[in-house]
Amino acid sequence: MSAFFTKLFPHPILTLALWGVWLLLNNTVGAGHIVLGLILAISIPFLTSGFWPEKNRIRAPFALLKYAGVVLWDILVANMAVAKLILGHNKDLRPGFFYVDLDIQTPIGISLLANTISLTPGTVSCDLTEDRSRLLVHALHIEDIPAAVKEIKERYEAPLNKIFTVC
Repeated sequence: MSAFFTKLFPHPILTLALWGVWLLLNNTVGAGHIVLGLILAISIPFLTSGFWPEKNRIRAPFALLKYAGVVLWDILVANMAVAKLILGHNKDLRPGFFYVDLDIQTPIGISLLANTISLTPGTVSCDLTEDRSRLLVHALHIEDIPAAVKEIKERYEAPLNKIFTVC
């Protein structure tokens, strides 16, 4: 039973996420959308599982929920800060690029870190070095680069490193 389940659901969390997103995007829980969404949510990970080089495992699911809460809060706070910067004088802006040295090794962790940085208004992840050891970040307004790097590492990278492992 376990081997069958693993074969049918190679990425069960992705299946649940796809199903949930389908229902949210369609804004209905009608029987047809539930069934169609479930078929798509099962078939997409199943059909694409051969393209995933490694299987990822979540070591700390509750830490993932806490991480999602932190990211949502940071997005809300950053929206307010960016609005204040944009509505203020442009001469006060200090845009800049900086590198974040990465401790995280899993591709999914690096991807989530880069996406989290880009989702947070005022920052964008621009490039990953070829050896995947440094991430280039652009900030709309940066006063203290070491403090920004420290915040990214403590608020985002450390929890992601704790959450994900490669099987």
